[in-house]
Parts: sequence; C-alpha cells; structure tokens
Amino acid sequence: MDKNSNGASSDCIFCKIVRGEIPSYKVYEDTDFFAFIDINPQSPGHVQVIPKKHYRWVWDVPNVGDYFEVVRKIAKAQQKAFNTDWILSKIVGEEIDHAHIWVYPNKNVAGDKMDFESNLKKIRAALGSS
Repeated sequence: MDKNSNGASSDCIFCKIVRGEIPSYKVYEDTDFFAFIDINPQSPGHVQVIPKKHYRWVWDVPNVGDYFEVVRKIAKAQQKAFNTDWILSKIVGEEIDHAHIWVYPNKNVAGDKMDFESNLKKIRAALGSS
C-alpha cells in the first residue's frame, strides 16, 4: 500500500473518506480522528471511528488513549441518542486495512438502521449536549 507524506494510503477507502474523496455521514472530527455512519450498519447509529492517519491496526495508533476517548464520546452520545445503555463495540480489522472501531447500539433500539440522515442528526445532537 502506497502512503503519502501524511501517512495516508492512496488506495485505502477510509483514507479516501478522511480526504473527502468519498462522501460520508460525518459524526465527529478532530485533528487526529474521524467518525462516520457505517453504510452497512448492524443497528441504527452504527459508527466507525478511525484515526485520520493511516495505521493498519488499532494497536499501532500511537495516541491510542486519545483514540479510545473519542470512541467513548461517540458511545455516550449513542446512549443518549437511542435511549439505551447497551452500546457494543468491535475491533477486528479484517474488513478494511485501516485501524477502525465499530461502535453501535444494540439491535433492539427503535429506528431504521438505513435512515443515515436521521441517525446522524440524533448522534450529533447528543454530542452537542455532552
């Protein structure tokens, strides 16, 4: 995989999302991390949290504590947005060769998992009240 000077991979789908080459439903962004609605969701409000810089594995991210603070922020917002305490996460890394953490409410929450706009608005509103 070719990487540019910013550590991004030229052919990585998540790097393309970070660069804005592929549209996404952006939930959160700071200088190091990016979170967006998964287009193949497990439940309403399923979010991918990724480092902006390309790392193959979550365990390779140098500021992994900061990474998990962002994941926690998203999970807390999902709890509010979907009125549930049960937020799941998954770290495997086999699907895409870019560090990523799935964060999603349990499958019993109300809502349409394919209604990306509505789910995005709920999470963003909850982030604003965090």
